Amino acid sequence: MRRAVLSSYLGSVIEYYDFLLYATASALVFNKVFFSSLDPLAGTVASLGTFTTGYLARPLGGIVFGHFGDRLGRKRMLVVTMVLMGVASTLIGLLPTYDHIGVWAPILLVVLRVLQGVAVGGEWGGAVLMSAEHATSRRGMWASFTNAGAPSGMVVSTLVLTLTSSATSEDQFLSWGWRVPFLLSVLLLVLGLFVRLKVEETPVFAEAEAARASRAAEAPPLLEVLRRHPRNLLLAVGVGFGAFVAQATLTTFLISYAVDAGFPRQTVLNALTLSSVLAVVGIVGYSALSDRIGRRPVVLAGAIAMAVVAFLLFPMVDSGSVVLLTVAVVLGQSVAHPAMYGPLAALYSEMFGTRTRYTGASLGYQISATGAGFAPVLFASMTGASGGGTVGVSVLIALACVITVVCVLVARESHRLDLTEEPQESAGAVGRSAAEGAAG
Repeated sequence: MRRAVLSSYLGSVIEYYDFLLYATASALVFNKVFFSSLDPLAGTVASLGTFTTGYLARPLGGIVFGHFGDRLGRKRMLVVTMVLMGVASTLIGLLPTYDHIGVWAPILLVVLRVLQGVAVGGEWGGAVLMSAEHATSRRGMWASFTNAGAPSGMVVSTLVLTLTSSATSEDQFLSWGWRVPFLLSVLLLVLGLFVRLKVEETPVFAEAEAARASRAAEAPPLLEVLRRHPRNLLLAVGVGFGAFVAQATLTTFLISYAVDAGFPRQTVLNALTLSSVLAVVGIVGYSALSDRIGRRPVVLAGAIAMAVVAFLLFPMVDSGSVVLLTVAVVLGQSVAHPAMYGPLAALYSEMFGTRTRYTGASLGYQISATGAGFAPVLFASMTGASGGGTVGVSVLIALACVITVVCVLVARESHRLDLTEEPQESAGAVGRSAAEGAAG
């Protein structure tokens, strides 16, 4: 189990290093090197728009890799997704800029970003299940290491960007320095594959595979999810929505906003690095707590806290104080957000049966993640159109958290569920099944 957890964590770190490195670069660099023909505001919006395409592609990755992961096993798909992400990220580091190939530069950037999205869309579900289906106890804590890979990847990517930025002048960084972190993806890919290839298939999947009478007689996993677990799929989308909107705000839009407000880029990156380190602790800690008191109370508390923090973030940044900027980012990313995000790894796993778990968990999670893709673009457009006003942005973040609150209240508590059992949709659905069985 420890090997499986280590594999999931390292794989997630590498995947999110690549995926979130793009997020930081889109906020700080890409508007200048790939959209240099546009005015600054339009360039920022366009740059963040390419960031959004990765999130739009994530559900596709969840469907494709979820299908084969439920049919062929978790491990094989995790190897493929890691290779896909590593290759796409390396190619971004080699991509010519707008000044060299014109409009083809942003077009190729979008294509590679889509491949990143497909890769991370397939990665998350398999990595979570690799931990959750190996765990015999404390499933929330062990599965959360996959989610902890996101801020860990952010720490690594931010540190590499920081070192590169500090070692180069502004012109050198915009010319070639930003490429170095993307090219390092090759080394991380080799490390990740070395660890991942040593992990065995999960015992829960192996047991289900052995008991499967006829694979040909089964409907595709996607159809099974839509037919047997539509309510859980919708709840999964809603439960994570607030967390993803908040995540994108804290790791992408707030960075761009703070730099535009006059903070040095390095100062903002330092605050992001500190908050990301603390977020790892928060994610694992809150998830361990969810093993004791349940997933719902922890996620609910985090969503309410994040809705409150949403109205504190921008006034603290607007103060011009480095201390308040750091406190704002830490409050959001390290205190409130981990509570609503950490337990999701186990919660999503518990909402679907073994033969559709990869597809169901991935699809719910990745559709929910599209909120993170749209948020920075929408918020950048809103602040630009309103002359910098952020109250509307805070309101939208809070409303996204309200969606999470409602869905958490409707969802079942599942922290004591055995993953070999078939999860129930709802009391009504269970009652109808029993009645139909009696009638038959």
